Amino acid sequence: MNDAITLFGLPTTPMELLSFVLAAITVLLTIRQNHWAWLFTIVSSATYAVVFRDARLYGDMSLQFVFIGAAVWGWYMWLRGGENHGVLTVSRLTPKGIAASAMSWMAAFVAVAMLLSSFTDTDVAYPDAFLTAGSLVGQVLLARKKIEHWIVWIIVDVLYVGLYVYKGLMLTAILYAVFIVMAVQGLRAWRRSL
Repeated sequence: MNDAITLFGLPTTPMELLSFVLAAITVLLTIRQNHWAWLFTIVSSATYAVVFRDARLYGDMSLQFVFIGAAVWGWYMWLRGGENHGVLTVSRLTPKGIAASAMSWMAAFVAVAMLLSSFTDTDVAYPDAFLTAGSLVGQVLLARKKIEHWIVWIIVDVLYVGLYVYKGLMLTAILYAVFIVMAVQGLRAWRRSL
């Protein structure tokens, strides 16, 4: 399932193509605040773990397993994390929450960068670590239905496009470029639901 193919002139694999489709469905469902997005997160994360392992993006690979665990938690939170264990509604971070999120991003970046630099053969330890840390913060904010998660994803997705182009994951780079547009739409949609 990981033999190289060419799709519209771009090198890819069937696994990357499958992951692409599943991830796009995930974001579309997230924009609509549909809890089934979490199921697609689980499946697309599992398939992307294989893609990232083969590309030696070990931070991203490990992140997919965190996403799977976070998806179970997020699914529960969206359905039972609101008042009286009801459906969770969209909300904003407080200034203290914004500061905590930024500090968490930096702390996770340092920790992941040290791990990747010391224990893997990756050639992109620092970009991989920075984006992995940002993705962790974005995922936690998403599970808590904080509107700021869209801003985190926009930042991360812009930077991921460059990383994936560098690593030759052209289809995934295109997906993340599409994610930028979808994240802007998601931010607008979630603002209306505040």
